[in-house]
Amino acid sequence: MKKLAIIVTHPIQYNVPVFQQLAQSCQLKVFYTWGEEGVQKKYDPDFKKTFEWDIPLLEGYSYELLENIASQPGSHHGKGINNPAIIERILDFKPDAILVYGWIYQSHLKVMRFFKGKTPVWFRGDSTLLDNPKGIKSLLKRFYLRWIYKDVDLGFYVGQHNKAYFNRYGLKDQQLIFAPHAVDNDRFAEDRQYEVGLLRKELAIENEDVLILFAGKLEPKKNPALLLDAFIKLNDQPHAKNKIHLLFVGNGILEEELKLKAESMKSKNVHFIDFQNQTKMPIFYQACNIFCLPSAGPAETWGLAINEAMAAGKAIIASDKAGGAIDLVKNGFNGYIFASNDVEGLKDKLSLLITQPNLLKSFGDQSRAIIKNWSFKQQVDQIVKTLNATD
Repeated sequence: MKKLAIIVTHPIQYNVPVFQQLAQSCQLKVFYTWGEEGVQKKYDPDFKKTFEWDIPLLEGYSYELLENIASQPGSHHGKGINNPAIIERILDFKPDAILVYGWIYQSHLKVMRFFKGKTPVWFRGDSTLLDNPKGIKSLLKRFYLRWIYKDVDLGFYVGQHNKAYFNRYGLKDQQLIFAPHAVDNDRFAEDRQYEVGLLRKELAIENEDVLILFAGKLEPKKNPALLLDAFIKLNDQPHAKNKIHLLFVGNGILEEELKLKAESMKSKNVHFIDFQNQTKMPIFYQACNIFCLPSAGPAETWGLAINEAMAAGKAIIASDKAGGAIDLVKNGFNGYIFASNDVEGLKDKLSLLITQPNLLKSFGDQSRAIIKNWSFKQQVDQIVKTLNATD
C-alpha cells in the first residue's frame, strides 16, 4: 500500500474519523505538530470551559506527537508551531505524498518548501473569499497567497466557496479535487427519540410546538443575537404566540447579553443550555424542527453544524456568510439562505416554516438525502484514489 503523511496541529473531531478510515486503505502516519500539549485538555476562552471531546481521537491510526519548541505553543498563531525534527521524521517515514492542513504555521510552511519537487505536496483547508479585503490589502493578500500556494501540487477543496478561494490564489482546476466537508452522519442520524422526548418535556415544549435551534459558540461571528431579535419579532405575531421555542446550546462572550434580553421578554419560550459534548449533540439536533446558523463572519468558513443538523433530518436556515450554505442549503427544498444581518429576512424565512408543518417534514427529509453525499467515505475515497495514482 502507498504511504501518506498528514501534517496537522492536533486531533480534531472532524478529522480523526477520516484518518481512521484512511488507515484502512493506505500506510498512514499523522504528524501532530502541536506536540504533547495539543492532545491534552484545553481551556476554550469562547466556551469558557476546559474540556476534552468524549469520542476517541487517538485510536485506529498511526500518529506521532512531534516536539514543539515554540515559546508560546498553540494553533492560534503562526509562531506557535516550531518542530525542529519535522523534516527528518517525515523523511524517515518515506511517504508517497504529504497532505498538509493549514499553511500559516512555521513548520507547515517548512514542510511545503522542503518537499516541493521531491514528494507530492497536497493541501487541505476551507478558507473562502466571503470576507476578502478590498483595495491594496486585497492585492497584497493575493500576491502573498499565490507565493504560498506555488508550493502545493494538489488541493482538496471542501465546497464551492473554497474552490473559488484556491482558484484566486493560484491553483488551477486541474490541481483541485473535491473532497467534501463532512461529519459522522450515522451518529447524528442514530435514533435518540427517547432522550428527545425527555428534553422537550423538561423544556415544556409540546409535541406540536416548533423548536428552533442554535448550536455553537455564542460569539459575534455566529451572530446568535440576530436570531434572538428575529424570534422576538416572530413571537409577536398572533399565529406564533406560545407555539414556537428557541433553544441556544453553547456558551460564549454574548451569553449574558442574550440571557438578559430573553429575560426582558418575560417569555418562557427562550431556553439556554450549556456546551454539550459530541455524544450528546444528536439529541439536540433531533429535538428541534429548524436549525438556524445566522453567521455574520468574518471567517465562518463552513459551519459544520449545518451538516450535523441535516444528518439529523432537519430544515435549515443559514445566512449567506456561512461558507457551506451555498452547497448544502437549497432554497425552498431543504431550507432557506438569507442575507447576513437581515433580521427581517430571517424572520420571514422562519415564519414560512413555522406555519407549514408539512413543509418542515419535507425539508428535513430532503436534508437527510442531500447530506448522504457529504460523508467521510466520499472524502476518504478521493484522497485514496489520488494517492494510488501517484508514481
